[in-house]
Amino acid sequence: MNAHRNMAKTAGILFFAGTVTGLSTSFTESIMNAPDYLTSISAHSTQVIIGALFAFIAAGISGSIAISLYPVLKKYHEALALGAVGFRLIEPVFYIVGVMSILALLLLSQEFVKAGSPAASSVQLVGTLALAIHTWAYYVFGVVAYSLGVLMYYVVFYQARLIPRWLAGWGVLATLCSLTAAFLVMFGEKPVSPLMISLLLPIFVQEIVLAGWLIFRGFNPSAIASE
Repeated sequence: MNAHRNMAKTAGILFFAGTVTGLSTSFTESIMNAPDYLTSISAHSTQVIIGALFAFIAAGISGSIAISLYPVLKKYHEALALGAVGFRLIEPVFYIVGVMSILALLLLSQEFVKAGSPAASSVQLVGTLALAIHTWAYYVFGVVAYSLGVLMYYVVFYQARLIPRWLAGWGVLATLCSLTAAFLVMFGEKPVSPLMISLLLPIFVQEIVLAGWLIFRGFNPSAIASE
């Protein structure tokens, strides 16, 4: 029982850290999506670098969460537990691609400003391409991989009653909202639009609540005992 308590606390801490670092990366999005982003990114280079650093940290934490839950979840549904690990290990790959595109945009922006902001179509084209790679890697493929991995362990949570069913059910609904957000970005929705924020907010709130529950309450003792 103590081992399960420690696993729950570790997972809770990782959930909290992952949510905080994930939110921290959003502060660069207004800069990335500004109409004059090629000059704006250079003017806010420190903020962009800090955002990229938090994104790297979030990428590392994302895979660690599923790994920390796997020893418990596999006892109830090994296939879903393994699938959650797989998708949450794929997720940081896309996040890292997104971060690399941010750093490429930063370098391009600095050179753009040094050259006196030339209206060269080639520079604009490279900038548009890097921005598109960032959006698709981070807000489409990354969010889809994240959502599928999260959905799998929320289903196990719900079936096994490892956490209250209202909390697991909320997680399933919030995950479906984040999947919807990813598909909307595919069809041209801006990552920082009010609609996107309203669709992604439930999963951020859910993971903060889940983190607190795992840290202070842990897994349901009766579910652990029955297993």
